[in-house]
Amino acid sequence: MTQPQPAVAAPPADSPPLLTGQLAVWVRDQPHCERIAVAALIEEDELLAREDVRRLLVTEHDDGTVSCDWLAFEARYSRAPGLTPADKAFLGYVVAVRFPRNMTFWNLESLGDRRLAIVLRAMAKLAGSDRIAVGTRV
Repeated sequence: MTQPQPAVAAPPADSPPLLTGQLAVWVRDQPHCERIAVAALIEEDELLAREDVRRLLVTEHDDGTVSCDWLAFEARYSRAPGLTPADKAFLGYVVAVRFPRNMTFWNLESLGDRRLAIVLRAMAKLAGSDRIAVGTRV
């Protein structure tokens, strides 16, 4: 006999939409590289949850929508206090996905397995590949 699953409480009607949801709506009409970069940030989840990163990257508009200000972010994130070298490395790769360019790989090992997989999936998507699987081998 299976136990009934508890109902998931819906957020109150007057609560603001989650930032990730707002970004997902905004990015639908953006260039391919923008969609991939935002998807990587949403998948990583930890950095967007930080107020310091949101202040650097996300612009809130008067109509309640949000967008990413990548140019301002790129100019400031590497000097932001509180970001670890691993955070900065991940964000550097995400910015490179947004603005495709040459990147060095010297700091890949600082990413850890989870963030490395996110970056590799983003790179595969940027290359137009949906056939490359990136994940954990068992």
